[in-house]
Amino acid sequence: MDLSAQRLKHSGADGDGGGEDRLSDLPDDVLIDILVLVDDAAEALLPELSFNFIGHHRIDAALAAHQVPDLSLLFVLTEDPYPEFVSEWLPAAARALSGHIDLEVFRPDTEPVAEERGDIDLPCFEKATSITLKLGFLGLALPSSGVFARLRGLQLVDVRLHGQSGLGELLSSQRCPSLKSVIVCQARGLDSFNIHSESLLNIELSNLHCLQQLTVIAPVLEILRVKNCFTNPLDPDLSVANISAPQLKLLEWMNAYDPSSIQLDNMMHLENLGIKIFILEGEEEAVERNLYCMTLLWRFDHIRALDLLISYPPDICTGPYLMEHMPKLHITILALGIMAYGHCFGASVFDVLMRCRGLKRLDLDFLPRSQLGEQTLCPSGCICDQQPKWKTEELALNCLEEIEIHDMRGTEHEVALVQRLFHWAIVLKRLKIVFHELITESKAKELRQLLLSFSRIDICIDISTFVP
Repeated sequence: MDLSAQRLKHSGADGDGGGEDRLSDLPDDVLIDILVLVDDAAEALLPELSFNFIGHHRIDAALAAHQVPDLSLLFVLTEDPYPEFVSEWLPAAARALSGHIDLEVFRPDTEPVAEERGDIDLPCFEKATSITLKLGFLGLALPSSGVFARLRGLQLVDVRLHGQSGLGELLSSQRCPSLKSVIVCQARGLDSFNIHSESLLNIELSNLHCLQQLTVIAPVLEILRVKNCFTNPLDPDLSVANISAPQLKLLEWMNAYDPSSIQLDNMMHLENLGIKIFILEGEEEAVERNLYCMTLLWRFDHIRALDLLISYPPDICTGPYLMEHMPKLHITILALGIMAYGHCFGASVFDVLMRCRGLKRLDLDFLPRSQLGEQTLCPSGCICDQQPKWKTEELALNCLEEIEIHDMRGTEHEVALVQRLFHWAIVLKRLKIVFHELITESKAKELRQLLLSFSRIDICIDISTFVP
């Protein structure tokens, strides 16, 4: 059954329409069954246009054609355009689109830097339901007026904005009354983002290195992810955030946290928390930042799931070992990422597990996903070698039934930890291990036999190699 037959045939060149109408011959009850599966039945039979590396004048001509009615989808993949070329056909797209626009700029690394060019002028898409812009760091100028009345989702990736670009104002309830989701990743030049929305459910911000001020007032927001932001080395003390989201269920805060400048209002419904903790060198300021991150754990000690990233420095650790400041937690799911750079991380994992009461599921991820040869050996005198109790001390994880381990390389530290997990997880029922994609076949076979020798017969074990 081919619903696309009723739509305008995808255009690889001129956007010509056509296609046999098969839907009209179907019984009415079958048509109804099809349409109820579509979120917006009015969009289900609207045409789509797709352009791959096509001249921009031909896009403009296709959009201006009389035979093209409202579009449910406009997809454009283009190579390093000049912003003015895109700005020429975007107004016609805004008039025609009733669904989703996906504009992606492919720019080879050898091409001139995008910052040297002007901006793409974004018009107001009054009828669009979703906008995705991946611009290869071309500039984007936002419209100063107009209402995106039906917009539910906005995704901006690799864009260049200008300071207080008006992005927060654009996404406010007055101009985007139906907005549910906002994703902004790798945006350059954005130093201030202030948004007040009565409809937003999801906000994801990542790699906004110039961001200094974030204000979110969203009474129905359920998911907030903020990762690698507030890291401008020129003004690290100017980073301020004020978050008011009383219905928030998931908070991922993978940044430095200072309660004097990062204000998080009461979050009584929070279920999932994601934070980053450092096993640090001896700098006093770094130690202080880590202790601040611990305060988030003290504040949200009764949550359903914790996503915790433990990061060691690439070289020797000489500072104090801070894991003893971690509170006891009442959680059922723990996702634990280990960025070890050759360090022994068993003590840290032991200290985390010792504080997790009622844990039923553990997801363990060995990071970074780098070349196998990039792993270094931990130098002598490092603090990671000064916490040996995890190798001998008993730990009864008497609720832990499931463990998943990803990107295992078979290092000495990884194998030692897995062996202890078999010993600690006394009621373990299921273990899944996925080897790193670059592990050799012979190494995988040897490692599989070794891991199986640790197991009990009542544990269901699934061991495989990552497949891209």
